Amino acid sequence: MPPIKSLFFRWSSIALMISVAFSGAYAQSKKPRVALVMKSLANEFFQTMEKGARDYQAQHPNEFELISNGIKNETDVSAQINLVDQMIAQRVDAIVVAPADSKALIPVCKKAKDAGIVVVNIDNKFDRAALEQEKVKFPFVGPNNRTGAEKVGDYLGKQLKPDDKVAIIEGIPGAFNAIQRKAGFEDAAKKYKLNVVTSQSGQWETATANKVAAGIITADPDLAAFMCSNDSMALGVVAALRAANKEGKIKVVGFDNISAVQKLIKEGKVLATADQHADQLAVFGIQYALEALKTHQMPTEDKETPVDLITAAELK
Repeated sequence: MPPIKSLFFRWSSIALMISVAFSGAYAQSKKPRVALVMKSLANEFFQTMEKGARDYQAQHPNEFELISNGIKNETDVSAQINLVDQMIAQRVDAIVVAPADSKALIPVCKKAKDAGIVVVNIDNKFDRAALEQEKVKFPFVGPNNRTGAEKVGDYLGKQLKPDDKVAIIEGIPGAFNAIQRKAGFEDAAKKYKLNVVTSQSGQWETATANKVAAGIITADPDLAAFMCSNDSMALGVVAALRAANKEGKIKVVGFDNISAVQKLIKEGKVLATADQHADQLAVFGIQYALEALKTHQMPTEDKETPVDLITAAELK
């Protein structure tokens, strides 16, 4: 009979081998955790984005776990930075982020990448110069905002006459998608020889856009149209027109295709919007992240997603 000490070491070795094998099997079977970090969940667009992501995860429950979160309003950049920091602390496998600011989120996302986390940028593209300064790259998955806004502006331009006065309600200054949508509207205005009398920020928010629009209506009573960089701001503009007894007299276009604006389009109170498919936008980013985790190769190329013009004809 072997000595007790020899048996002890033999059984210890066996136990260690079983433990290592079990740990390896667990590691292989463990589902990756993907964090979706969005902007304001008060905005219907991001509510739709979150629902699309949750529905996709429910359809693929064995492929990944989803952690979904967002901030209270579009301007709370520090809160979104904190969310990314929390995801780093929780050691998620991937972060799919729609940044509230095209520059401010880059350092914390670089921190995530340095920690071995896959980072995919969706919706609002990171600023190229700021990325170069930080010496970091992230793939962008999202629509061409300039093209989408130009489609909406073109549709508006066909309903107006040269020299008609129009106002642009911008998003947050410095945000890449805000810059691109404004540029798209300006491209259309130039094409149809419209007179852009003012371009002011509505901060992506309904209440802010309402106040800005009220001031513009007073300053330019013969205004022909508002070009709004998102639908939340278009809602604020429509409310301002209603208060000024000009609803239906001044045309309004938006961007995002939220359900509240679909209703207004059917009623003739909003002329058109752009659909960047909020329900699929996060899904595209998640798929990109999962592929990177599977292949252990981070794609560097951007992926352009669809953006479509929505008018009353499309909603029939």
